[in-house]
Amino acid sequence: MFYVYILKSKKDSKLYIGYTNNLQRRIKEHNEGKVKSTNYRRPLVLVYYEAYKAEEDAKTREEQLKHFGKAYSQLKRKIQKSIDNA
Repeated sequence: MFYVYILKSKKDSKLYIGYTNNLQRRIKEHNEGKVKSTNYRRPLVLVYYEAYKAEEDAKTREEQLKHFGKAYSQLKRKIQKSIDNA
């Protein structure tokens, strides 16, 4: 399985979008400072994920969320309570 995930920084409340084939390991790497782009924003908590069988589907979805504001805005509205409560 491949996962598209959204993490929320407890430090600055900003969101980070990524994809991986091992969600637990990747979250751990983020929180241990092993990911350069989120190292300074630790700790991070998982607020949302989607699972895909095909890696290409997960990559495409991650790109949609990162590069197309409408897709990202729609998802944020859908999961707003999860984001607020993280």
